[in-house]
Amino acid sequence: MEQNNQTQKYDENDIQVLEGLEAVRKRPGMYIGSTGPRGLHHLVYEIVDNAIDEALAGYCDLITVEILKGNSIRVTDNGRGIPVGIHPKMGIPAVTVVYTILHAGGKFGGSGYKVSGGLHGVGASVVNALSTWLEVKVSDGQHVHYQKFQRGVPVEDLKIIGDTDKTGTEVVFSPDPEIFEELEYDYETLLARLREQAFLNAGVRILLRDTRGEEIVENDLCYEGGIRSFVEYIHKRKGLEILHPQVIYLSGSKGTTTAEIAMQYNESYNELVMSFANDIHTVEGGTHEQGFKSALTRVFNEYARRHNFLRESDKNLTGEDVREGLTAIISVKLENAQFEGQTKAKLGNTDVRALVDGIVYEKLGTFFEENPAVAKMVFEKSLNAARAREAARKARELTRRKSVLEGSQLPGKLADCSDRDNTYTEIYIVEGDSAGGSAKQGRDRRFQAILPLWGKMLNVEKARIDKVYGNDKLMPVITALGCGIGQDFDVSKIRYGKVIIMADADVDGSHIRTLLLTFFFRFMRPLIEEGHVYLAQPPLYKVSRGKKVLYAYTDEERDKAVQELYGSDDVKKDIQRYKGLGEMDPEQLWETTMNPETRIMKKVELEDAVRADETFTILMGDKVGPRREFIEANAKYVENLDI
Repeated sequence: MEQNNQTQKYDENDIQVLEGLEAVRKRPGMYIGSTGPRGLHHLVYEIVDNAIDEALAGYCDLITVEILKGNSIRVTDNGRGIPVGIHPKMGIPAVTVVYTILHAGGKFGGSGYKVSGGLHGVGASVVNALSTWLEVKVSDGQHVHYQKFQRGVPVEDLKIIGDTDKTGTEVVFSPDPEIFEELEYDYETLLARLREQAFLNAGVRILLRDTRGEEIVENDLCYEGGIRSFVEYIHKRKGLEILHPQVIYLSGSKGTTTAEIAMQYNESYNELVMSFANDIHTVEGGTHEQGFKSALTRVFNEYARRHNFLRESDKNLTGEDVREGLTAIISVKLENAQFEGQTKAKLGNTDVRALVDGIVYEKLGTFFEENPAVAKMVFEKSLNAARAREAARKARELTRRKSVLEGSQLPGKLADCSDRDNTYTEIYIVEGDSAGGSAKQGRDRRFQAILPLWGKMLNVEKARIDKVYGNDKLMPVITALGCGIGQDFDVSKIRYGKVIIMADADVDGSHIRTLLLTFFFRFMRPLIEEGHVYLAQPPLYKVSRGKKVLYAYTDEERDKAVQELYGSDDVKKDIQRYKGLGEMDPEQLWETTMNPETRIMKKVELEDAVRADETFTILMGDKVGPRREFIEANAKYVENLDI
């Protein structure tokens, strides 16, 4: 990575204090999102982000992250080192200020950082407050300075423990069991985030090392191609066929703001546009993403008119058309980034929209003129998408007209509930007519609707939206839910507050669940994002002795039930293994799987849309190789595998 020619002064005067560190331990969720696994991993990201800020400033090109035995974490960088001089306002070393006072850092208008992802400047102090202990070592080119803290409080003053000609910071911390529900770090979760950071900062080397097991696991992440390599990696990992060999790369700047875009089309029907601002993944988009999308659509339509891809009578291509099969990474770096919301999920700087729009409009148009063969392939795909969209519109209108003529919009097999208040109504989508019959008899018809499905439905990962309309397995679901699909989806029109998938606890049932989840993710994503989708959990075993009956959902629960009912008796044990929902009578189905007082359900949540997108593509796409690799890597995590 290129270093700054003139090393900017960065000392204790650049550390500005905004407020104290009182509330972090009382309300950790406000600062790290949760006290579950997400918050635990967030601690690592906060410290790594500080090192990335040094890289953005041009002073750091090596960051090492180590998971140590006992699940403590060590993060080391070769940046300038946190300033150790006495802070002019606080009268204590600047590094102590950074680790003990909230909103203290070199990111609030001093000359410490021009571009920074750590908007709130709370990272180091929050990690310190939520750790049982934390140690920091700073090398300033002359000495190694050391300080230790316990739950945010200094154990001793900053002291010199050695001499060095190197610079950098080393932080070791151990998450506090009083705060976190679990302390086990997941290597793959950290790897995904750190790989993302390595892609976004071309030339920065990030080492991730896990020393907890007998063998050390290590990944060395460095991508000279930056976000171009990111796009290539996504396509390779998903096993997608690319439409053109070259990743299109566009970049530009205005003042201190820079923007770069990498994009490439593939043969799939899904788009993946990921945007970042100062290395923060803006999952809700923002001005940079808006600028990209509007310019992309404009470039396509102007080029298509100029080169007669579109006739005078043809309608313009829509944004949805021109983004079908597109993978794009947008990365902007700017001073004073304005993020909307506490989660930094959306960029709000208005001038960034104009910059990205201008870069895409000018440079993508030039690329198409200079690469007519690529342009032809991409435009043919977009035109096919437009034709499919028009076919879907006609199919949708035909479906509506047919429903009106038949006098009812609800599918014939639906047993609806009597209540219309979707704050507590629920629909069970049930595999098979026989289980559907039991569910209809066993339900509470006031608030529970039943829709039986039979046979395997369409795998929408391999189909455009026009194939969904008229599909005899999916149309009953669309009609029953009443909120449309794709661009017509409106979650406010949903007829049921809970959409519960109830399938057998076997391979076929798992397949049906996956097909339905793929459909919801691709065409009704807000249904998942807003927490409407659940998976019913029918029991695997019924253990009986006389009139006493216990239901078990795992092998362990079965063994406990046997012990409770039979103890050490050697008599013949009455254990029934349920192979399907149809084996249960209505009363059993209600008692075990449908009664809100006793049932167990799993809520489907979308923690990481990008990883979810990748997983659906791997599992449900055309390529066998990536699917085999995924299954081999994850088979060990499967519970209750029915072979």
